[in-house]
Amino acid sequence: MSSPQSSPRVVIGGTIAIDHVKTPDAEASNLLGGSAAYAALAASFFSRPIDLVGIIGHDFPQEHLDMLEGRGVSLDGVERSESESFTWAGEYHANMNERTTHHVGLNVLESWKVKVPAASAGSPIVVLANMSPDNQLEMLDQCGVGGSDATQCPGFVIADTMDLWIDIANERLHQVLPRLDLFVLNEGEARTLAGTSNLVKAGKILLEKGPRHVVVKLGEFGAMLFSKNGEIFRCSAYPLDAVADPTGAGDTFLGGMAGYLASQGHPPYETPALRQAIIHGSMLASFTCEAFSTRRMETLDANELQARIEDFRATTHW
Repeated sequence: MSSPQSSPRVVIGGTIAIDHVKTPDAEASNLLGGSAAYAALAASFFSRPIDLVGIIGHDFPQEHLDMLEGRGVSLDGVERSESESFTWAGEYHANMNERTTHHVGLNVLESWKVKVPAASAGSPIVVLANMSPDNQLEMLDQCGVGGSDATQCPGFVIADTMDLWIDIANERLHQVLPRLDLFVLNEGEARTLAGTSNLVKAGKILLEKGPRHVVVKLGEFGAMLFSKNGEIFRCSAYPLDAVADPTGAGDTFLGGMAGYLASQGHPPYETPALRQAIIHGSMLASFTCEAFSTRRMETLDANELQARIEDFRATTHW
């Protein structure tokens, strides 16, 4: 695997948070959290520069910002507020697929409007990490993607979502979908949004809503890719014998895919590249699960990641 190189610019917008996480074995506070933070760090493993767009409060730990900048993440699009940062506190149970949210402090997010710097607005790869569909639409408009402007630059747009937005902002989420090249969501969200329990049917129904490709995350069981040309790809996840903290694994997967695609050159990207992006994003996400927050990614080097990819290839070859 080559080291991160000068590639098409990637802009990632979404939440940047302070997390407090408890598991059956340990507990940690003041952790780096937020969908965009995880995704930006993950993307930086494959491509740089990565532009981060979000908002933080006066209480946000400087050490997290220093770490991101040290990994090639530009913070020019991170707005500073005198209010308190977005915070999340949760507890995982014996089955790490189950968790309880104890507290959510929206704080700076309550009235946040996306502001994409001019230097980032023309990025060929736009990632809408988990945030409200209103914020996603703001970012799409500012990046000139999928609108009525005939002069807009061709690019590749990836977006994530969550069950909350499906429940309370369904109409606006449906305004986002036709403007996407790749839509990413977990299996429960896919079933709910598509109105069917069958994931294959769900994938096809979601494609009819506008995106060119759909990836359904299956957690410890991998992911499925559905494309408008009728292709379906299913990959398993890397088998871990222990999970320390799964927080941010899905966001790591999202950013890893975006960074890998950027490392392949400018868009468009078709199914073969997306298959490889899923593998690389999934392997990176497996490391996220090995320690609290981004701690494992902060110590991960390219050789370790490549070794895991090779091990996964040997494990799944037939």
